[in-house]
Amino acid sequence: MAIAEQIKTDLQGAMRAGEKAKVGALRLVLSELQKAAKEGAADELAVLRRERKRRLEAARAYRDAGREDLAEGEETEGELIGAYLPAELSDEALEELVRRAVRDSGAQSAKDMGAAMKSAMEAVDGRTDGKRVSGLVRAALQG
Repeated sequence: MAIAEQIKTDLQGAMRAGEKAKVGALRLVLSELQKAAKEGAADELAVLRRERKRRLEAARAYRDAGREDLAEGEETEGELIGAYLPAELSDEALEELVRRAVRDSGAQSAKDMGAAMKSAMEAVDGRTDGKRVSGLVRAALQG
């Protein structure tokens, strides 16, 4: 529960500093972490990734609707949540992990995409978005 404790500490600091937007975002994230812990899901990083993804998708939707002000708020929250996540893999490191995972899984064609993705996602260990991994696995299997 190390991440939740850090968020609690940061929340208290934001409350003292009067940072209303940060307080709201941290309260929501802390609530989601506590809910997941209560349900027995101990993977705090998965909760943070899900919440960051929700914020970024909402920002995209707001931007498509012409609501730049709301989009910026969602992106700010997404960045705040992202600060608690481990650093993302570089393109080169990700490509190497995917190549190794495809080779180790024995995947030969697009029919083997599931096995290759499983192996690749285990190797990546949440350090990047699944869409990036999927694109690279698909490219590796096609040629």
